[in-house]
Amino acid sequence: MKPLGWWLRHLHELLESSMALALDAESLTRRHWQVLNTIALGARTPEQVDTAMAPFVAGEGSMAPKVADLRARGWVTEDGTLTADGREAHARVEAHVKQFRAKSMAGISDDDYRTTLRTLERCAANLEAA
Repeated sequence: MKPLGWWLRHLHELLESSMALALDAESLTRRHWQVLNTIALGARTPEQVDTAMAPFVAGEGSMAPKVADLRARGWVTEDGTLTADGREAHARVEAHVKQFRAKSMAGISDDDYRTTLRTLERCAANLEAA
């Protein structure tokens, strides 16, 4: 049996490449989607987006360039809300993401999924406490 780290890395790579295919029609990256969704959920400034996406910011830097790109597409206003085009784009992309998530979770029960998440949370907590 392969170790946890191998599976986590392998799954991460598959998630990234599969998500890229799902978002390709909109010329978006996974981070673009996450920023767009974070704004749809209420973040209004690049700083608020960065706070909500702190784990990614720590590894990749501020999401401000992604926010700027979404503004340049006409999807986000200067005050940080979605435009009508942005709401339509969010709905389209969200539908692709839901299909992607359904495919990735096929054959996995809700209980198994929750158990997996609890296990990963416990592993992280064990290492954070060390």
